[in-house]
Amino acid sequence: MRISLPKLKALLLFFGTYTDPRYLGKVKLMKLFYFLDFLHLKRYGSPITYDNYVNLEHGPIPSEILNLVNTAIDDIDNSVLSDTISFETPTGTTMQRIIPARKFSEKDKKYFSKSQLEIMEQVARRFGDKNTKFIEEASHKESPWNCTNMLDNIPYTLAAKDKDCLVSEEEIALLLSI
Repeated sequence: MRISLPKLKALLLFFGTYTDPRYLGKVKLMKLFYFLDFLHLKRYGSPITYDNYVNLEHGPIPSEILNLVNTAIDDIDNSVLSDTISFETPTGTTMQRIIPARKFSEKDKKYFSKSQLEIMEQVARRFGDKNTKFIEEASHKESPWNCTNMLDNIPYTLAAKDKDCLVSEEEIALLLSI
C-alpha cells in the first residue's frame, strides 16, 4: 500500500460522508475501496491506494486497509484510525457499521488529484445508497475476482480483462512498475 495515512483517512471520511450510513459496514467499505482502485486503474492506468487485493468469499478486499480497519474495531485505543472512524453494531445484526468522526471537507480534497476525485464521486454515486449485497454482487462480476481463486492475490493487471478498461494489461504493468 503506497497511500499516505492522511489520504487514507480522507478516503474513509469521504465514504463515511457520501454513503448511506445504514449500509456502510466493513464489507461494503472494502468493496468501495476495490471499486475506487480498480475504476481509477481502468480509466487512468493506476490505482489510488496501491493496496494488495485478495479474493475472499464476499469479494475482493484490500488487505492492508482491512487490517487497519480490523485494528480500529478490535483495539481502537491502539489504532491509527481512532481519530477518523469508530464502529457500532446495530441491534439484531452482526454488521459493524462505520461511523466517521467528521464530514469530508474541502480541506480533505487537497490529498486527491482531479481524476481521483472524479472516481471517488463516481463510486459514491453508484454505490452510496446500495446495500452490501448489491456491491458484493457487482464485485463478483469483475474479472479480477472471477479470474482468481479464494485467498489468491488479485493482480491489478486482471482489470484489463474487463470491457470497461481503457488501458491494456501491458500499460497497467508498466505504470505499476514505476
